[in-house]
Amino acid sequence: MTTGIGTGIGTWRRPHRRGGTRGTADSWPLRDRLALAAGLLAPFLVALAIVPFRADLSHTNAALILVVVVVAVAALGSRTAGVVAALSAAAWFDFFLTRPFQTFTISASEDIETAVLQLVVGLLVSQLAARARRLEVITVTDAAHLARIHRTAGLAQSPNAANTVVDHVRGELVELLGLRACRFEYGRLTGRPPRLLKDGSVTGGRGWAQDDIELRAYGNGHYLGRFLLTPGPGPVPALQARLVAVTLADQAGAALDTPGRVGRG
Repeated sequence: MTTGIGTGIGTWRRPHRRGGTRGTADSWPLRDRLALAAGLLAPFLVALAIVPFRADLSHTNAALILVVVVVAVAALGSRTAGVVAALSAAAWFDFFLTRPFQTFTISASEDIETAVLQLVVGLLVSQLAARARRLEVITVTDAAHLARIHRTAGLAQSPNAANTVVDHVRGELVELLGLRACRFEYGRLTGRPPRLLKDGSVTGGRGWAQDDIELRAYGNGHYLGRFLLTPGPGPVPALQARLVAVTLADQAGAALDTPGRVGRG
């Protein structure tokens, strides 16, 4: 007979949007939407501000100023915002800062070269800035994952009942994987739900869909129970997060297998 402890806990922090689809503008983070708006407007405003000084400012220096704007947008926003900023900067450089003014036409060949180089440099630098931001996010995420594992390891080594460790891991899994609910079951396996494997893949059923997914807990190679994960409405969790979830389940299994711990109750 299978015995479960706990009820589903935690909710997905972003509410489900009816009628929304992944990848639409409505699903973008506010920071990315603001960066996209900045990518459209900032080059225009800076180029307009340069207009009173264009007689004394070389076209090369004006182009470099606009490249700085592109870098700032890409670093604070996303790759898409950086590309939009680069295109916007090239357009307004042509319109405001090259002859004939207030037209999207360039008469001098050296101005054409400057505009093209400004666009190319802006695109390249925006890619580098966006990559640097992504690496920063990965570093922060790695640190958060490590903190989860460290907290659970400390709890598992303290004189707590195994149920305390299992409840802690359930809460960590809800937050880590964006679950709608999570529960733990002792006893023999029943049913054939999709399973989260050691390598982070999901086998059986419809994969990471709306069905419950089992994550088994083992101690010294012996099956001790399983977490049943109810996915939230968000995207499939990253592989890194799924691997951390497997590690947390292993820590729960180790706590359950420790002599003298209360496993049920």
